Amino acid sequence: MKTNWFKNIFRKKDKEKDSYVKIPEDIRMKIIEKSSLQVSRGVFFSTVIIVVSFLPVFMLTGQEGKLFHPLAFTKTFILIVDAILVLTLAPVLISFFMKGKFKDDNKNPINRGLERVYEPLIRWCMKWKKTTLGINILALLISIPMIMNLGREFMPPLDEGSLLFMPVTLPDISNSEAKRLLQVQDKIIKGVPEVDHVLGKAGRANTATDNSPISMIETIILLKPQSEWRDGKTKEDLIDELNAKLQIPGVTNGWTMPISNRINMLSTGIRTDVGVKVYGQNLDSIAVLSEKIKKELTGIEGIKDMYVEPITGGKYVDIEVKREEIGRYGLSVDDVNSVVESALGGMKLTTTVEGRQRFSVNARYGQDFRNNLESLRRLPMQTMEFGSIPLSAVADIRLTEGPPMINSENAMLRGTVLFNVRDRDLGSTVKEAQAKLNNMVNKMPKGYFVEWSGQYENLIRGEQTLKMIMPLVLVVIFLSMYFAFNSYREAFFNLISIPFALIGGVFMISIWGVNLSVAVAVGFIALFGLAVETGIVMVIYLNDAMIQLTTKNGNSRETITNEELREYVIHGAAKRLRPKIMTVCVTLFGLVPILWSHGVGSDMMKPIVLPMVGGVFTSAIHILLVTPIIFYMQKEWELNKLGKIDVLDASH
Repeated sequence: MKTNWFKNIFRKKDKEKDSYVKIPEDIRMKIIEKSSLQVSRGVFFSTVIIVVSFLPVFMLTGQEGKLFHPLAFTKTFILIVDAILVLTLAPVLISFFMKGKFKDDNKNPINRGLERVYEPLIRWCMKWKKTTLGINILALLISIPMIMNLGREFMPPLDEGSLLFMPVTLPDISNSEAKRLLQVQDKIIKGVPEVDHVLGKAGRANTATDNSPISMIETIILLKPQSEWRDGKTKEDLIDELNAKLQIPGVTNGWTMPISNRINMLSTGIRTDVGVKVYGQNLDSIAVLSEKIKKELTGIEGIKDMYVEPITGGKYVDIEVKREEIGRYGLSVDDVNSVVESALGGMKLTTTVEGRQRFSVNARYGQDFRNNLESLRRLPMQTMEFGSIPLSAVADIRLTEGPPMINSENAMLRGTVLFNVRDRDLGSTVKEAQAKLNNMVNKMPKGYFVEWSGQYENLIRGEQTLKMIMPLVLVVIFLSMYFAFNSYREAFFNLISIPFALIGGVFMISIWGVNLSVAVAVGFIALFGLAVETGIVMVIYLNDAMIQLTTKNGNSRETITNEELREYVIHGAAKRLRPKIMTVCVTLFGLVPILWSHGVGSDMMKPIVLPMVGGVFTSAIHILLVTPIIFYMQKEWELNKLGKIDVLDASH
């Protein structure tokens, strides 16, 4: 029995070998040429559309431009080379490797399985056209309020793997007290198990670009790898825990990340997420208005670490010369000033040279002496006739208050109310804050006004740029599809797939809890080109089915029935189902792993990828099920109204 079974196997293979007839080389090359012509135009233009649709990303400016221009350059150059290879190298490689015996598509189990599922589905959709279109339109209408209710932010927060603790103390804090406070805070922070290293700094660094006062402390906190954290701990939990432990009277805490903080300070002059700049002519009035703004904003959900930038409360030693007295002692104002300068500011004695560096050697009284007003009043001054006299004899010495730092912008004095935004999106938080401040802002004195700055300033600029970019992307895609099909009608019906691609993108970012940002917008721009790509492949095969129909029956109302038209549309949609599915799957297989990525940079990539994954999925459903219906309705209208079908040859 087994022997007969083996004999039957080999006999069957021998019959297959005998039935195989080798295709002549010239015929094989003509088949390859015809097949390449059939798909090359569509594949080439779909690649061009992806490239061209991404070009408006180059119009982004500022931080978003610097971040996404490398991505745009990389994608553009890769796809330009890809478009060239589609026309040149791909047919040559096909001629080299596609030899021997080939099986029919129906003998491929994957293809048979796909067609077995797809054909009954497309027949049902063709039968219930209005229902299918209604479901699609309903899904599109549902997605509109969803996208309107999404939060808004400039850029997704990038997890840098470290924290920056920026507390602000009272402006009259002494150096010794700032040093003690810094040590206490570092010790508390190091006590948290997730913290690896702590480095704190009070005051300004040895650089002209750092104008931080002694009351501003900056502490960089390096965290351990997340695998070493306590179970269930997140970065937000760590910030809340540290913030609760660091509640010190007279200190206002602030939390951010080192790189984002530096970028904010360099681009907007604000060291927090949002700042309300108060402009005016008088520092005292600006201070009063800033405190009122802080009081109004207190209690708004999402506002954290709020404080008013100190513009009053600084302590100064005020030495006012008594002009009548210095005349009696035979002194001048310069004599008094030189003594004060030497005692408090320091007198240059000499210059020391160490290697290639030169340092000034200054001498002044010790800090204990300079901190004591009575000691300053007893500071000796030499006169020609009366010998040594105390400084208090010729000058009034007292402690006065004044601005610790005077900030000006656009030739106007400026105060700032600073705050971070956490546990809520930036756009809605600032919108609620603006609504609460409207009445107060309208009643401000003449010459005083407020301006919103920080990340919100970047958000507004980014949104204005995107409002200009998005319509431009659609126009560019439409023109590219027109050149691909040489038909405005076909280009328009293919453009319809873009709104339906938005459905999946909106659902994905809603499920993932991501806010609308420049990164999400870049993801949607990339999605537009991908959504059109599969549609072009589908239209190529639908038009090929129409060519077969008109070649067989002629192109007139008398020779083509609606039933035949529907069958050929179904045949064109089901034909070459595998390459259509493959076009979608290649995109999904490349993007889906990013959704489960971790580490620095993943927070920025996920908002780009989410709309692309969801949009490619829903656009594929639309193209496979709805595009044939729209194509059939279009051809049916042409057949009934014009008496013939407008057949487009998109293969050359």
